Amino acid sequence: MSDEPQPKKPRPGWASHEPQAADTPDDARDDTRTDAAGLPRSNESDGEADGHGEPGPASAKTGASATAGASAKKAAREERRAALKARRTGWRRLVPTWRMVLGAFLVTALLVVGGFLLGYTLVQIPAANAAATQQANVYLYADGTVIARDGEVNRENVTLSQISEDAQHAVLAAEDRDFYTESAVDPLAMVRGAWNTLTGKGKQSGSTITQQYVKNYYLRQEQTVTRKVKEFFIAIKLDRNQSKDEILEGYLNTSFFGRGAYGIQAAAHAYYDMDASELDAGRAAYLAALVNAPSQYDVVAHPGNRAFVEKRWNYVLDGMVDEGWLDPAERARLTFPVPKRTTLSTTMSGQRGYIVNIVKQHLIDNKIVDEASLDAGGYRITTTLQKSKQDAFVASVDDNLMDRLDKKNRKVDTYVRAGGASIEPKTGKVVAMYNGIDYVKQYTPNATRRDFQVGSSFKPFVFTAAVENGSRTQDGRRITPGTHYDGTSERPVQGWPGPRYAPENEDHEDYGDITVSEATDKSVNAVYAQMAVDVGPDKVRKTAVDLGLSPDTPDLDGAGPSIALGVANASVLDMTQAYATLANHGKHTPYTLVEKVTQNGRDIALPERHTRRAVSREAADTTTSVLKGVVEKGTATAAQTSGRPAAGKTGTAEEDTAAWFAGYTPDLATVVAVMGQDPVTAGHKSLYGAMGLPRVNGGGAPAEIWGQYTRDALEGEPVSSFSLRLQPGADESQPPAPDSSGGPSSSGDVSAPATDAPDDEDTDSGTPDDDGGSTGDDGSESEGENSTGGTTTGSPTGDTGDSGGTGTGTGGGDTTGGGTTDDGGSNRDELPGPGGLSGALDGRRWD
Repeated sequence: MSDEPQPKKPRPGWASHEPQAADTPDDARDDTRTDAAGLPRSNESDGEADGHGEPGPASAKTGASATAGASAKKAAREERRAALKARRTGWRRLVPTWRMVLGAFLVTALLVVGGFLLGYTLVQIPAANAAATQQANVYLYADGTVIARDGEVNRENVTLSQISEDAQHAVLAAEDRDFYTESAVDPLAMVRGAWNTLTGKGKQSGSTITQQYVKNYYLRQEQTVTRKVKEFFIAIKLDRNQSKDEILEGYLNTSFFGRGAYGIQAAAHAYYDMDASELDAGRAAYLAALVNAPSQYDVVAHPGNRAFVEKRWNYVLDGMVDEGWLDPAERARLTFPVPKRTTLSTTMSGQRGYIVNIVKQHLIDNKIVDEASLDAGGYRITTTLQKSKQDAFVASVDDNLMDRLDKKNRKVDTYVRAGGASIEPKTGKVVAMYNGIDYVKQYTPNATRRDFQVGSSFKPFVFTAAVENGSRTQDGRRITPGTHYDGTSERPVQGWPGPRYAPENEDHEDYGDITVSEATDKSVNAVYAQMAVDVGPDKVRKTAVDLGLSPDTPDLDGAGPSIALGVANASVLDMTQAYATLANHGKHTPYTLVEKVTQNGRDIALPERHTRRAVSREAADTTTSVLKGVVEKGTATAAQTSGRPAAGKTGTAEEDTAAWFAGYTPDLATVVAVMGQDPVTAGHKSLYGAMGLPRVNGGGAPAEIWGQYTRDALEGEPVSSFSLRLQPGADESQPPAPDSSGGPSSSGDVSAPATDAPDDEDTDSGTPDDDGGSTGDDGSESEGENSTGGTTTGSPTGDTGDSGGTGTGTGGGDTTGGGTTDDGGSNRDELPGPGGLSGALDGRRWD
């Protein structure tokens, strides 16, 4: 065997890997194919016959065939591609290949993820829009009844705990049943909302409650893509920052329910006149249905839509049952709760506008809430006003004044205005006010204005100051109810260093020698002008302010003797406070109009009110004993219609521009004023001829209004009698001055006693206590007794008498008093008219 290496046999399936010539003919490539055994089909032995290791002719041919095979495969692939491309013609070319689909999906996913991350980063939770945060201030009577709501937006935010569970569940059943389990944005909810809209279950946006809250609270209501994108991202962020309860609470406080009501609390009052905490399942389901289409679903405004609304109402209730929030048996018992046609008006008409403005100013003046905060809203203000008394005041003014006017035939009747206020003496709480016929017609509040003279209703302050200061007449006699004065009309006052002052009495009537009690009953100007000089105008002013008048009262300063005739322009409310101090035995408690203030459930601190001793009890009670005579037999007998022990004083301003009655029982102090004002120019006008009467005076309409109001306001309450402690000698009638014809002494020293005047032995032997009373040796206070030991309680209707007597004068009768001053203005007071007391008690009126 040769030593040369022998070529190996090719294994089955072997083919040469040598490249073939590009120009190898097809038949040459065919020669390289193998048979089933994997062997060359021809000339296999030719390569071996060579025997020298060099490729023979057969080997060369095999290499060429391999090259030709590779070229054939490449050509075949190209042909297949061409064939496929030829087949993708027409619509087939529009169908993307799987590679195209995959590529598009990946690109889209990248864009979506990138866009989400970019939007989540760029869109921040904004500040709430102004309309969503603005609330109304709610003003309430003392019993919680709504008086009015002020502000451009009728909304009162409440906490979730202040909303009934039925109301919460009803809204969830109507708008988003999966709220507590779903994410902030729920695509399925959008689909469900669209389906419900299409199937007639009501128009639904498909947005979650979170998204709706975002739209209400943070964004505007416009339907734009930009707003929708912001809503999407804010909702997601909000869901991470707030609890579900917080979001639901915000949603319920910002949703619009129709009738101008934003939020569930305002809606509950607008439709059912109740708080949101009181809503049951039936009413709650109706309010929840309203969110869908507030104006169209109001069955009172659109009764034709009731069938559709009831269908929506049933859908809400069925949803509550499905979710396990409502018992099926209870559901079956429910009937459609038709809302009230009209609920309590919360507009500013009637007395409401006056009350809102006065209470608002009271809050600001007393630094309880500042003006900016009130303007922002959200306060719930419970006033001291009592609805029953407020209604009684309005009714009394209507019955005794407004219904008697004939504005078409008497021009003077168009000038008539009325103001009134009522205060509890012991607490200082203002329980009722009357300010005008209608706030939207007459804006000026007549209870607080300070531009009308108070007339003779100021005289009690002069006498109180006299007792408080132990004042004496010009000839040295102590001033008591029994002190005699010269009541001659136009008699010049004595001891006054200023210009001559000689006020005239009503109708220029001369009364001659008259006691203080009689002069008070008949409102004798000559007596009280002289008394003001005897006391000192500055001391009179101080006493009036201590009792309750504002130190800023116009024309209170520098009035001289005319201060006694009421030239000061005090407000009705201020006068009521001063008379309440007299009723409270000289103890002054600043009046208040506010019982409680809260904001979003948080209590606002109220300033402390301290009761102080304004004047001694003897000074206040002795004044009361004198003023009882005015009601019993003086110029205010019409006030006896109250059926209560009462004390008071009438008053008439200069030229009959205003008439007053200020009075009180032990339980209630009330002042009424009738004023004349031109409705066009706002100038003061005389009331001569108003109501067809020659003149309007305090004993007429004001006293009648007072009597009816007091009777109705205190109806059902026990009748209380006055318990009075009088000044020493109050029940004694002092002798007149030695020369009564000449009047009091002209001594310029007011405080210098005459040689025959009583001195210190006239005072109590006891020591005054801190309540203005006197304490004996045993340290006990003699409550309810006067200086002579007799009680001074009594009733004008004859229930009880004044045992021991008070010396309230021997005069009286039907004689009128009052008058005109030379240079201090006029002041008229007179009995109501023919018939006297009987005419007042049986309700008859006079021409």
